[in-house]
Amino acid sequence: MNQAYGLSAVAIVSVATLLLGVWGVRLSRTTSDFFVASRSVGPGLNASAISGEYISAASFLGVAGLVLAFGADMLWYPIGWTAGYLVLLVLVAAPLRRSGAYTLPDFAEARLGSRPVRLVSSGLVVAIGWLYLIPQFQGAGLILGPLTGSRPWLAGAVVGMVVLANVLYGGMRSITLVQAFQYWLKLTALLVPLIFLMMVWLNDGFPSPSSTPVIGGISGHDWMEPMATVSAHPVYATWSLVVATCLGTMGLPHVVVRFYTNPDGRAARRTTVVVLALLGFFYLIPPLYGSLGRIYTPDLIAAGRADAVVLELPMRLIGGVGGSLLAALMIGGAFAAFLATSSGLTIAVAGVLSQDVISGRIHPIRRFRIGAMAAVVVPFLLALGLNEVSVARSVGLAFAVAASTFCPLLVLGIWWRGLTDVGALAGLFIGGWTSLAGVANSLVGSTLHGWLADLLGQPALWTVPLSFATMVVGSLLTKSRVSPSVNRFMVRLHTPETLLLDRGPSTNWAARRG
Repeated sequence: MNQAYGLSAVAIVSVATLLLGVWGVRLSRTTSDFFVASRSVGPGLNASAISGEYISAASFLGVAGLVLAFGADMLWYPIGWTAGYLVLLVLVAAPLRRSGAYTLPDFAEARLGSRPVRLVSSGLVVAIGWLYLIPQFQGAGLILGPLTGSRPWLAGAVVGMVVLANVLYGGMRSITLVQAFQYWLKLTALLVPLIFLMMVWLNDGFPSPSSTPVIGGISGHDWMEPMATVSAHPVYATWSLVVATCLGTMGLPHVVVRFYTNPDGRAARRTTVVVLALLGFFYLIPPLYGSLGRIYTPDLIAAGRADAVVLELPMRLIGGVGGSLLAALMIGGAFAAFLATSSGLTIAVAGVLSQDVISGRIHPIRRFRIGAMAAVVVPFLLALGLNEVSVARSVGLAFAVAASTFCPLLVLGIWWRGLTDVGALAGLFIGGWTSLAGVANSLVGSTLHGWLADLLGQPALWTVPLSFATMVVGSLLTKSRVSPSVNRFMVRLHTPETLLLDRGPSTNWAARRG
């Protein structure tokens, strides 16, 4: 592909993102605008924004690459990512919005009345955010660098600079507009080229993946056995992945923070339903690219470039100016994926850093901007020095950490009045350290084999129940430490806003504040 096409696509997406951000700056005047867009984002716009930031490089590029390399058993990734919103809808969305919190640490402190729980939660938000940001910067360099003719680190640097420009001056209000635009851009960038690629496939007489040569030990029958090609214990690995993706969604800081921007709990539920529809439709598309890749680009597996199958197919199957234009459209979509997810993560991490780390007599918006710079610079530098891990793999580890920490805290904190600060702290420590051990093992390059490798490589199946059990047992042993305000707080979480408004002025305070 002519590198000018790829560079033009990146430039156009960057300029469009910045222009939308500038427009959003005009609407951002208060601290509430920066943190939660003044809690005034409707379900349709918010659902598009959530979908935009949730569809990261792991979704846009990684799912197709996994299907190409390992077969249809890798569909557990998008299924789990989408199903996670169903769990979020049923258990968390509306009560979390009614809590009136700005961040996950805000919720933890309000529910348990404990400063230590807040600080541990803040540390976990930063850890999960940085863990999620690292593959965005690495992926931008590895995928877009060769296609645009730039050095790998430069593409990651451009992502960081564009994200910072929007976050620093517009905050959540600006990023909401940007992320909503980027969802529809990513959907278009995958859907339009797919139409032409499917026409080529039909014209070739419906060739099937089973006719491709075996590369790297992968053959047609491997499609039928879950994770058989990536794990010595595929059943365990599959179920652990499902647990991580289904339960980790509710603990991702950049996802949860968006529900604070809804006007009320009812709007939060409606937002989640629309998100399920938008994500469900989007995730039908990447597996088709992976299937076409098994027919037309199996050489990418041996070359270690499976994640690039989405960007390679237009040039391989169509070629010429048409193929270059379609590939440029997909490069623009991929770049938008890096930008959207990085923006959401930067907002979430910056919010926590500005409240719990950066102290002193500094204006809240200035603290937020300092936090945003740290939220981008630190993971970018880490991405330069760490071993390269596949985009989808690294993101899956972030889900495992979120599922092992914030999932038990949110579920028990919302639905069980007996949770205490001691129990929550114990569960966060146990779930955090055990899941982060698996992350560290993968990032530094694992030399383990057998069961130990699988237990650390896919830890969620044992770390999530361990964290739940620790919180429950720790709370039962410290019943005297149940927060004295728990009953009032639980009523606030579970009482619909319309009922609060009907009960007179004594309860209107909760509705107005929440």
